[in-house]
Amino acid sequence: MVARSYGTMQKFSASVLQNVTKTSSSMKRNPRKVRWTKAFRKAAGKEMTIDSTIEFEKRRNVPVRYDRELVQTTVKAMKRIAEIKQRREHAFWKNRMAASREKLRAHRKKTVEKTTVRLVEPMAVESMEERVREKIKVHAKSRSALIPGEGRSMGMDID
Repeated sequence: MVARSYGTMQKFSASVLQNVTKTSSSMKRNPRKVRWTKAFRKAAGKEMTIDSTIEFEKRRNVPVRYDRELVQTTVKAMKRIAEIKQRREHAFWKNRMAASREKLRAHRKKTVEKTTVRLVEPMAVESMEERVREKIKVHAKSRSALIPGEGRSMGMDID
């Protein structure tokens, strides 16, 4: 629990969050620029800001006399509002992701074009065999012992 200079008490579920918040506020950081805050999410358009369901969550400081029927209708209304809000948030999220999905598709298409290896049609089997035969073929001249300078003469010239 942290007591602020302006008199509010803040409760945290984890001591890590408490320490981060102490550090952020002591460093006088702008909450709209710190990515993990609600203020950032709303300013960046990642959460709904204009919706009638948000109005119901606001705290009202008007004391109301206890009435059992009023409490029952309020609880039913809260459940219904929660369902509506969940549906609207899901639709908002889908709209947000549609734009990023298009960007992701374009990025993937671009990377595929850069990194793909172009496949060449395989050569016919006959032409492959011909190439192998050409590589194996040895070009040898026919040499004769009867012609001077060719063949395996013992160094003797024949007249």
